[in-house]
Amino acid sequence: MPSHQEPVNSPFGYRSTAGEVIDGIDLSGRCVVVTGGYSGIGTETVRAIAAAGAQVIVGARRTGQAHDVLDALDGEIAILPLDLADPASIDAFAEAVAGRTDTIDILINNAAIMASPLGRDARGYEMQFATNHLGHFQLTARLWPLLLTGGGARVVALSSIGHRLHGLDLDDPNFERRDYDKWLAYGQAKSANALFALQLDKLGESRGVRAFAVHPGGIATPLQRHLTMEEQRAMGWYDEDGNVHEAFKSTEEGAATTVWCAVSPLLEGKGGVYCEDCEVAVAADPEKPRAGGYYPHIRDENLAGKLWTKSEAMTGVSFPA
Repeated sequence: MPSHQEPVNSPFGYRSTAGEVIDGIDLSGRCVVVTGGYSGIGTETVRAIAAAGAQVIVGARRTGQAHDVLDALDGEIAILPLDLADPASIDAFAEAVAGRTDTIDILINNAAIMASPLGRDARGYEMQFATNHLGHFQLTARLWPLLLTGGGARVVALSSIGHRLHGLDLDDPNFERRDYDKWLAYGQAKSANALFALQLDKLGESRGVRAFAVHPGGIATPLQRHLTMEEQRAMGWYDEDGNVHEAFKSTEEGAATTVWCAVSPLLEGKGGVYCEDCEVAVAADPEKPRAGGYYPHIRDENLAGKLWTKSEAMTGVSFPA
């Protein structure tokens, strides 16, 4: 069963960096796969993990850009093509990974798109749900045999406080019978990421694989590329002079919770939890809408099971026994 959603008295917090949370941890001989690890917090995640000695494999839709960013970093970093909206690309990536390693110790499902205009993949699936959730569902299934050989592997799913924007509409996940709203679609995808970690942990616990969902915090990164500056000012992210809100994290700080979930000894024997600010999160306070915390729907095990079944049907992919 997933662990109780209770804080673990982490010594790290809101302003901790990825380098700080991994300091003193040796990942030599470990293999880590990171999707989208060449932009924003993904880059800082790869930087910290590679510096700790791990072999890192980065899945990248834009491999040229990935080389431009990552070739200057220290450590053993391989870049392989991956388009999470293309099932054939996902399968090819998984096959290529299996050709490089017999074991995956950590899988970080980091890549995402946010608040994009309505788009559909070749199957007709809404692009935010397809990329952020279904693509990672298929990828994790394809890499599952390698995770099982890791002897204590962890899967980290990047969710977001955006899960509070919208739950799941499993009757119409692709906005075929309702008007498209980019924020509702994002909220649905991020809810799915958290519920995926909840259900995956139930599947993996008895076999030594634990899963965690992460809200990295507010960070100014290319994730916001589909938003105008006017929209971002209206939400209070930037002031009229173009200065980012003081509450925003740096990319190094934004990567910290991901890295903490991937390596922290405090999470040994735990899993299926939603984390933020390098700690297991508490429930959101309805009286404090701008504060952190999770909404109850992402802890709903029945909903997580239904999403899993829907995801299998939509992808045609099941996890190997």
